[in-house]
Amino acid sequence: MRERDFTVDGVPGVLWSPVSGTGRAPLVLLGHGGGAHKKHPAMVGRARQLVTGHGFHVAVLDAPGHGDRPRSAEDERDIAALRAAQAAGEPEGPVVVPYNARLAEQAVPEWRAALDALQELPEIGAGGPVGYAGVAMGSAIGVPLVAAEPRITAAVFGLMWPDALFEAARRITVPVEYALQWDDARIPREGGLALFEAFGSAEKSLHANAGPHVDFPRFVESESAARFLARHLVRTAAAPA
Repeated sequence: MRERDFTVDGVPGVLWSPVSGTGRAPLVLLGHGGGAHKKHPAMVGRARQLVTGHGFHVAVLDAPGHGDRPRSAEDERDIAALRAAQAAGEPEGPVVVPYNARLAEQAVPEWRAALDALQELPEIGAGGPVGYAGVAMGSAIGVPLVAAEPRITAAVFGLMWPDALFEAARRITVPVEYALQWDDARIPREGGLALFEAFGSAEKSLHANAGPHVDFPRFVESESAARFLARHLVRTAAAPA
């Protein structure tokens, strides 16, 4: 797997690609979770599945205030409020939802600019299949991104409060796979089901896993996401122009 760091309009990212390939291949955009970064082990592991298992290109950006990007004073306030809620055993949603919505407002145009730049590479090219995958904060950013970006033709989401995402979810019509934890005390089951219901996609799949939020079976779901994206992106790539 070949790793290339890049920067678009000051936003750092990483692109993983097959060491050798023949012609163009689909591109998958990965959104990392809160508190993580573009080269977090979860991102590297997912990229490896998609690159070595399916021959895809995979790109990740550092979200605002994450990784190599400095936190703003507003970021620091929101994170302090989250830590205080956690310490007090209070609900996290009232803090996380507006915090992630604010990050998404900034991150969506950043992702679209990065996609413009990535599609200039000959091994990716304009018009090629593009997918998205991200859970938790990766969904908070990914849902409005997929709603706004017609070049993304399949998406995987999960583990996110629905409050700020209903409108964008209704505008998504591409195939979607969504995962939730059935016994999640942080994000109520009803919220996850409501967000799944809101997606406007004719083709959508729900994965409900037993256990609390922290027991999310990342390896199982990442394997499923890879198969889902391969099924839809390879089909798109093979379709006649």
